[in-house]
Amino acid sequence: MSQSDLVHVDVAIVGGGMSGAVLALSLAALKGQDGAPLQILLLEASAPELNAHPGFDARAIALSAGTCEALARHGLWPHLAPHCSPITHIHVSDRGHCGQTRLSAAEYGLPALGQVIELSAAGIVLQEAIAASPQIRMLCPARLAAIDPDEGGVTLALEGGARYRTRLLVAADGGHSFVRQHFKMPVSRHDYGQSAIIATVKTAEDPAGRAFERFTDGGPLALLPMQDGLSSLVWSVPRDEAQGLLALDDAAFLARLQQAFGWRLGRIERTGVRHLYPLVLTVADYPLAQRTVLVGNAAHLLHPIAGQGFNLGMRDLDVLTRTLARALAAGEDIGGFEVLSGYWQQRRDDQAQTVWLTSSLAQLFSNHHAPLVVGRNLALSLMGRVPWLKAPLASRTLGFVGEVCGQ
Repeated sequence: MSQSDLVHVDVAIVGGGMSGAVLALSLAALKGQDGAPLQILLLEASAPELNAHPGFDARAIALSAGTCEALARHGLWPHLAPHCSPITHIHVSDRGHCGQTRLSAAEYGLPALGQVIELSAAGIVLQEAIAASPQIRMLCPARLAAIDPDEGGVTLALEGGARYRTRLLVAADGGHSFVRQHFKMPVSRHDYGQSAIIATVKTAEDPAGRAFERFTDGGPLALLPMQDGLSSLVWSVPRDEAQGLLALDDAAFLARLQQAFGWRLGRIERTGVRHLYPLVLTVADYPLAQRTVLVGNAAHLLHPIAGQGFNLGMRDLDVLTRTLARALAAGEDIGGFEVLSGYWQQRRDDQAQTVWLTSSLAQLFSNHHAPLVVGRNLALSLMGRVPWLKAPLASRTLGFVGEVCGQ
């Protein structure tokens, strides 16, 4: 294949999930010094099943208030807002102990602490926006066969023979990132010895904007409010118990869940299809390679405690978009080392602190050592009584990292 067969783009994004789609749409609004918009290639290996998303079995994620503001800055919030359910209250408790604390949107002068959206709904509206964008060329299904970076760009070869040349390569291809493996980028891993059971459940009482983080003997259990009175369940359990819980019939599973969660929303009446995911922290030590940057789960796959995964990723996408906008305005090379290094300098502290926080919480609240149990319950109780002690937790929960939360 000759050089003339190469298709040239400005940015190639590998992975068309939530992170890749949001980044593609954010970058599509950028223009160079000559006024020309960026040309973006978006590669996704799996064809989306847009007509196979029964609402009750859909997975969901929590978007912090800061994430919602970032999505609004990049013009994406109007697409997602109709499909979101607000979180107005968060209740944090330790099962079998007295420690608990609460967060409310009213405390921080906000209409909501965050929003919950089904991934299937988000996928549909984002794919529709991508299809309507003349700056984005999405190929799906499309798989990378080879990556060849050099000083001037990165050449991508797809299975099937098509070849593309890009100024910047962004890997948003998940926890088993092909791009990360190709560059042999080192990662730090920690196996929590837990698996997450994810399902949609129906409770007798409408959650009405209330989210719950419940620490149990086996691991944290979260319920997030969804539309139609449903809740999204993320239940972290010891791995050696996970398959047994998954194999229970619905009645037996609901009984075990009721025992772990309690009766704050009345009887848990119904569960959708249950999915199981092993929980292994995976963090790229340095998420940059030649003209390449990792984002989303390719850069950091976190424990689901405190719902930080996509929200940390959104802060990465927001800063990357703004970094590239400044580089374009200054006539700089958007794939150059100086630009990408500047991005990482802005992001590394937040990433390190969020990884530390989620790992520490996951291990602290899965530990039965008596002094730790007493200490964590004292901390929860004090946070419930002394507002300024909640500020670090609120800062991460709201997604306004580095900003002052509270009164």
